[in-house]
Amino acid sequence: MTKTDVEIYDTTLRDGSQGEGINFSVTDKLRIAERIDAFGIHYIEGGWPGSNPKDIEFFTQARRKKFKRARLAAFGATRRKGVAVENDPQVRLLLEAGTPVVTIVGKTWLLHVKEVLRTTPEENLAMIGDTIRYVKNHGKFVIYDAEHSFDGFSDGPDYALATWQAAETAGADFVVLCDTNGGRLPDEIARVTSFACRKLNTKIGIHTHDDIGLGVANALAALEAGAVQVQGTINGYGERTGNCNLTSVIPNVALKLKKNCVPPECGAQL
Repeated sequence: MTKTDVEIYDTTLRDGSQGEGINFSVTDKLRIAERIDAFGIHYIEGGWPGSNPKDIEFFTQARRKKFKRARLAAFGATRRKGVAVENDPQVRLLLEAGTPVVTIVGKTWLLHVKEVLRTTPEENLAMIGDTIRYVKNHGKFVIYDAEHSFDGFSDGPDYALATWQAAETAGADFVVLCDTNGGRLPDEIARVTSFACRKLNTKIGIHTHDDIGLGVANALAALEAGAVQVQGTINGYGERTGNCNLTSVIPNVALKLKKNCVPPECGAQL
């Protein structure tokens, strides 16, 4: 990958499936994955094997298929507080999914560490590091989704950075900054992304939502600030008002930012 390239990470089969009125069967998910692969997307997030039997069945069947371009990713969370990572059943299911890529989501915002996880800041850092290190030791390419990155950074920049550094130190191949609430403006997205790129050696990605109509604009702002991966969904499907729309992002990356993403022959299909 040249330094001008942008990797595309599709989460239609997970985040997109949370959109109102969307209910993918296992067969639907397999067919959609085949089409996404044919289009030249770099990563396909197939679901959360620790959350429901349908996603477990999807990964079982997907292991029998050969994808031409895309790498399949299983999504899950950091280990539970107070539980050794090797004893966490959700982490075990991530490995059993048999995907080359595992995406781990963890907490950035101290508010959530204290009120949602109900644990200490130190334990949260250990949960991030332990999980990524364990999955890396099992030979996986690991993407770390830093949930509520921009809210957390606004509230406590030093701690937000500490969570990203914990992921980097444990071996994460990407640290993805997530605007989980979809409420930030492009200038803030660019400023925080630039900060993360300066402070980390790990490659940076961006994951935005469209709650104030800026999912695509925010993703492009992050790419211009140094991110090299953008996460989103086909047609912007997703929970609430949706995710970053890859159908809009891809031609903007190619034609406006003049960066390579999907193969040119695939981009012509948009």
